Amino acid sequence: MTQLSKKALEGIESWLQDPYIDEETKQELRALEGNEQELEDRFYKELEFGTGGLRGVIGAGSNRMNRYVIGRATQGLARYILEQHAGKEGKPSVVIAHDSRHFSPEFALDAALVLAGNGIVAKLFPSLRPTPQLSFSVRHLGASGGIVVTASHNPPEYNGYKVYNDEGGQLVPDQAEQVIGYIREVPSFADIRSLTREEAEAQGLLVWLGEEEDEAFVDTVASVSVNRELIAAGPGKNFKVVFTPLHGTGNVPVRRVLEKIGFEQVHIVPEQELPDAEFSTVKSPNPEERDAFKLAITLGEKIGADLLIGTDPDADRMGAVVKNRDGEYVVLSGNQSGAIMVYYLLNQLKETGKLPNNGAVIKTIVTSEMGAVIAEHFGATVFNTLTGFKYIGEKMNQFDQTGEYTYLFGYEESYGYLAGNYARDKDAVLAAMLIAEAAAYYSTQGKTLYDVLQELYEQFGYFLEKLESRTLKGKDGVAQIQGKMTDWRSNAPQEIAGVKVDKVLDYSQGLDGLPQENVLKFLLEDGSWFCLRPSGTEPKIKVYFAVRGSSLSDAEQRISHLVDAVMARVDA
Repeated sequence: MTQLSKKALEGIESWLQDPYIDEETKQELRALEGNEQELEDRFYKELEFGTGGLRGVIGAGSNRMNRYVIGRATQGLARYILEQHAGKEGKPSVVIAHDSRHFSPEFALDAALVLAGNGIVAKLFPSLRPTPQLSFSVRHLGASGGIVVTASHNPPEYNGYKVYNDEGGQLVPDQAEQVIGYIREVPSFADIRSLTREEAEAQGLLVWLGEEEDEAFVDTVASVSVNRELIAAGPGKNFKVVFTPLHGTGNVPVRRVLEKIGFEQVHIVPEQELPDAEFSTVKSPNPEERDAFKLAITLGEKIGADLLIGTDPDADRMGAVVKNRDGEYVVLSGNQSGAIMVYYLLNQLKETGKLPNNGAVIKTIVTSEMGAVIAEHFGATVFNTLTGFKYIGEKMNQFDQTGEYTYLFGYEESYGYLAGNYARDKDAVLAAMLIAEAAAYYSTQGKTLYDVLQELYEQFGYFLEKLESRTLKGKDGVAQIQGKMTDWRSNAPQEIAGVKVDKVLDYSQGLDGLPQENVLKFLLEDGSWFCLRPSGTEPKIKVYFAVRGSSLSDAEQRISHLVDAVMARVDA
C-alpha cells in the first residue's frame, strides 16, 4: 500500500484549505480519501513543462491539468511576455487556440483572462483550430507569443498547454527555463491576476479571431504547392482521397486546402468527421497507428480510394495509407512519408529551376537517414536537431537571420512535417496537401506512392526503421525510466546482436552544439543505430532503431535481430 509522502500530504491540505479553489475541485479530492496511490500521483510533484509546455491527465491536483495549474502557468508566462515586450510600442498580445479535448475551450478562455488581467491582449479563436494555424497566426499577427490547449494524440483523459514565442515556435530550453522560473515565483493561486470575460472584452484585452485569419492560413498553405496548376487541370478531378481528422481540428482546413489546389474527390470518414473528446471510434487518435485508419480503410475499399490521409487531434501530425502492388492498403511510416515528400519537393523544384543553391533540409537525430541521403543527392545541406519541432523552428530562424541557407523542408519520424517558411511548427494541413499532390502527380505516370517508395529504395538504399516504447506510469514509472537510462549510460554494450558498437553519443553532454538532453544513441559498425529517449509528453521510454540493408529482406532481418537484442535488455 502506498504511503503518502510529506509533499503530497502538504499539497492536499493546501488545496483543501485554499479559499481560491472552488468547492467542486475540493469535493473531487475528498472523494479520493483512502486512495493513497492516486493522491500521491496527483501531488508528489508539480506538473512540469515538457516539450514546450504542460501535458497531463485532467483532474484536481498539482500534477494534473486543471484551471489552477493553467492559471499559475499563465501568470508566469505573462511576466515573461511583459519582460520581453519592455521598451516596445503598444500592448503585447498572445494568440490562443485549442483542440477538441475535454475542457480545451474552458482552459483556453481561462488562460486568455489571466493574460488580460496582466494587461496583455489575448487573441482567441472561438472554436477548435489546428496547432500549425496558431504558429502561423502568431507570425501573421505580429503577436508576442502563443498558447494552444491540446494534448496532441494522447489518450482522452489528457490535456495540455503548449507555449509559443514571438517567432511562432515552441519555447526552446532557455526560454522555457525563464518561464518556469517565473511560474515558481507565483506564491499562491490567489496571486493569479484575472479579469472576467466581460471586463476583458470591454477593455479591448480579449479579441476574438475568425474567418479572415482562417482564410489567410489556408491561402498561405496552398501557396506552398509546387504543382497546383497540374493538379487542377487533370488528376485532381478523379484522384480519390479519403480523409479522417480523427475527431480533431484538421477537418475544415485540410478539406479547404485540398479543394483550393484542385482536388474534387475528397471523401471524409463520416464517423470521425466531428469533434469527439473521447475519440470513441479509435483506441488512440494517432495517425502513426494502423488501428486509427480502420474506418478510413473500410471507406477506401468501398469507393476505390487512391490515397488515405489521417491527421491527429491538433492537426500537427499526418499519416498516409497507400496501395501496394497487390492492391492492399499499407500505412506509410513517418520516415517513409518524409522521404517521399523530400524527393517529390526537391525534384519538382529542380525541374522548374527553383531549387536554390543553398537549400537546407532539417531532421531530428532519431529520424531515418534516407531523407538525408535524398536531400544531399539534390545538393541540399542536411542539419540534425534534437527531437522536438521547436529545434527545427529555431534552425529556420537562424537561416532567416543569416541568409546562409534557404529552408526547404523539415521533418520528424513521428509524422511531423513542414515545407514553406510561414510557421515554426509541424503542419499536418500542409503535409496532407503535399502527400496528396505527390500521389496525384505520380498517378499520371501510372505509379502509386508505394511504387515510388520502392524506386527510392532501389536508388538510395533499403533503409528500415522501427520504434518500440514502454509505458511506465506514475512516480515509480519515472524512477524506472531514469534507472534504465542510467544503466545504458554507465554500462554501454561493446556489441549488440553480434555487431560491434562503434560509437556512443550521449546527448546529455551537449553534443554537436545541441542543447543537453537525456538521449543516448548507439552507432554500430555496420551503419545501423539505435537510440533511447524518455518521452517528453508521455510516461514512456522510447527506443528507435534504424538499419540500411542490401535488399528489403536483408534490412528486415537486420532490424529484427537488433530490436530483439536491445529490447531484451530494456525489458530485463
